[in-house]
Amino acid sequence: MKIQQISIFLENATGRLAEVTRVLKDGGVNLRAIMIADTADFGILRVIVDDPAKAIDILSKSKFTTKTTDVLAVTISDKVGSLADVLALFEKNGINIEYLYAALDKVGETAVIIFKVEDVEKGLSVVEANGLSFSAKF
Repeated sequence: MKIQQISIFLENATGRLAEVTRVLKDGGVNLRAIMIADTADFGILRVIVDDPAKAIDILSKSKFTTKTTDVLAVTISDKVGSLADVLALFEKNGINIEYLYAALDKVGETAVIIFKVEDVEKGLSVVEANGLSFSAKF
């Protein structure tokens, strides 16, 4: 299925990612997928949301620079080799993949988010101290 992705350009500074997600939360926009790529000076946050037009309006009013792009959403089975099979199909048909990322798929009533943090031990301490769990799947 073709869907709309929103790219949000952010300076690489503490709190900017939290600010974007807070703006979307306050506007009632739900994240379906999220990915961030960064350099020393800036980052590009890519999101799929439940209401792209509303998200773009909210983000623009909050002075975030955005761009929309059409992307493909492909559902695959949760079994060994499923992604490899889709990639082989794209390869066979000459389809170049610029990047990919996973959606926030539900596991029961929760989603699993992977965080890359600067100080892993400190991050782990905070997670444990606040009773946050993790999936045994990982």
